[in-house]
Amino acid sequence: MGRVAVSESPDTPTPASPEVDAFRALLTDEGAELLALLRDHDPADELALATRLRRDHPAALVSAALGQARLRQRAVAKFGPEDAARMYFTPDGVEQATRSAVAAYRAERLTGRGVRRLADLCCGIGGDAVELARAGVDVLAVDHSPLTCAVIEANAAALGLADRITVRRADVTEVDVDGYDAVFVDPARRGGRGRVFDPEAYAPPLSWALDVARRVPHAALKIAPGVPHEALPGDAETEWISVSGEVKEAVLWFGTGTTPGFRATLLPGGHSLLGADLPDPEPGPVGRYLYEPDGAVIRAHLVADVARDVDGRLLSPGIAYVTSDVLRATPYARAFEVTDVLPFHVKRLRALLREREVGVLTVKKRGSAVEPEELRRKVRLAGPHAATVFLTRVAGAPAMLLGHPV
Repeated sequence: MGRVAVSESPDTPTPASPEVDAFRALLTDEGAELLALLRDHDPADELALATRLRRDHPAALVSAALGQARLRQRAVAKFGPEDAARMYFTPDGVEQATRSAVAAYRAERLTGRGVRRLADLCCGIGGDAVELARAGVDVLAVDHSPLTCAVIEANAAALGLADRITVRRADVTEVDVDGYDAVFVDPARRGGRGRVFDPEAYAPPLSWALDVARRVPHAALKIAPGVPHEALPGDAETEWISVSGEVKEAVLWFGTGTTPGFRATLLPGGHSLLGADLPDPEPGPVGRYLYEPDGAVIRAHLVADVARDVDGRLLSPGIAYVTSDVLRATPYARAFEVTDVLPFHVKRLRALLREREVGVLTVKKRGSAVEPEELRRKVRLAGPHAATVFLTRVAGAPAMLLGHPV
């Protein structure tokens, strides 16, 4: 395994740490052998496996290897099987790391702006640093945690990126970013009581990250996707990113060529919608088709842009469903053909589903307090057919729309 350059902040010496020592034991030949044996292990057989392995290996090393093997299995969803099998993780690192598809997309945006030297502040286990380095960027990866720095150092070496990533253990607020083309900041958004929703309670706070972003040619600041729009700076482009229909993150972009406003990007595929700041269309009657906008489109307040593209209208004020009399292809919303429009009434829905022999019901809702699982129990499904029901409001009144995907 190659060696990554690691530098220490002059006033932040590396303390002795049992957890770092336990992790570094995994980088030895014996540790690598154990991890290879555990690559495809079944967690259900872990107790017997641990007992067998402890006959020939130190108990502490076996425990560390089993923990790392579990983390690698969890990481497959974010990093894919090949990278996950070679990388190293911490529990928080797996939970908070950027998915490789998102990191690769962001690296492409940054390199497209000419970024070749970047400071990754609050780098975590290196999800973004890895993809930036693969894109040809020289990365300074900074984190205050000795264990996190040891992990990203190991990841850079394991993936053959040691010549592109320099790891520094330091307080990110004390890092000099002069001379860098860009900074990427991913502040901690979790505290002792769970998720942090106030941007000023991030670590470091958003106000500090904004100040740094405005001092370099380019910057990308990762924030929670649920951040209120009134907290967003007016001189940034805010981009919401979804992966396979699930919103994963939001990013504030600064730099040459950045257009202030809101963007929704859908991965895979890279479809990107930059908002035209349109007013919401007037609500109207239910048409033949219903469009369900992607979550990133909704978070970016770009439902009106989708409605314009499909010649549509809202079902009801404030409800992010679009209806239209025409079917038009759009990557930003899923289309359904509407077969029935009814006032909300459980018994009536149950009778209709029974009549049509619906045994599989997909329940979607906006503007309704009904819980999908509760509704499924009440309608008592049986039959070979499938249907989708939308629990929503039409012209302000509770309604049920029955249909199927186009």
